[in-house]
Amino acid sequence: MQQSHEIDYEILGDDIQIVEVELDPGETVIAEAGAMNYMEDGITFEAKMGDGSEPDKGFFGKLLDVGKRALTGESIFMTHFTNHGAGKRRVAFAAPYPGKIMPLDLAQVGGEVLCQKDAFLCAALGTKVGIAFQKKLGAGFFGGEGFILQKLEGDGKAFVHAGGTLIMKQLQGQTLRVDTGCLVAFTSGIDYDIERAGNLKSMFFGGEGAFLATLRGSGTVVLQSLPFSRLADRILAHAPSVGGKRQGEGSVLGGIGDLLDGDG
Repeated sequence: MQQSHEIDYEILGDDIQIVEVELDPGETVIAEAGAMNYMEDGITFEAKMGDGSEPDKGFFGKLLDVGKRALTGESIFMTHFTNHGAGKRRVAFAAPYPGKIMPLDLAQVGGEVLCQKDAFLCAALGTKVGIAFQKKLGAGFFGGEGFILQKLEGDGKAFVHAGGTLIMKQLQGQTLRVDTGCLVAFTSGIDYDIERAGNLKSMFFGGEGAFLATLRGSGTVVLQSLPFSRLADRILAHAPSVGGKRQGEGSVLGGIGDLLDGDG
């Protein structure tokens, strides 16, 4: 018997997408705080502590769960949207930056998906949104955000978002190495670790980052073409000057640029 609410949906748009979720009377969808774009009359929302997947869990159990969420930098509250109307009603959620939204049917991927901590957008009530620590030292020290991953568990639909274009890879015992920021999600049959990217010269001058995420095993891997961190770096690099000084001028190249510009 399915534990999660069975929701219908439609993804709208191309590069800056919205997922429109259709709720039958009494159905609920949960979402990260601030993700809602619009909703129809008859839908009410309430901020609650936790994802509501275990309604019988006591206060301290819920407090422990939300404490783990706080470690990922997310709000300890999630917003629950419920259709209290007489017919079908729709509520829409949008990603916070340009990219794609991908629906995941958790029942068809083994009931569990691990994803980057900011990839989760919304899911049917009954989906458990937790965290998973990477136990390996390599992933811990050099994985950056990849050290703490969000874990989505259940048998309903969940939605993740990422920057640029989303790519889905099916591994059957192969090894895939990717930029740590390009990894969005992977199923539980995948082993995840961080490895050094080549020799020292390649690490410092290759422009591809010092470490790569290594994925081995059998399952599904979801990648993004434009991590938000990469987009933000480019924006900051071309940001207008503040008080006559360029952003990021503390670097060696920034100082050389100031001398060439006559600012030295």
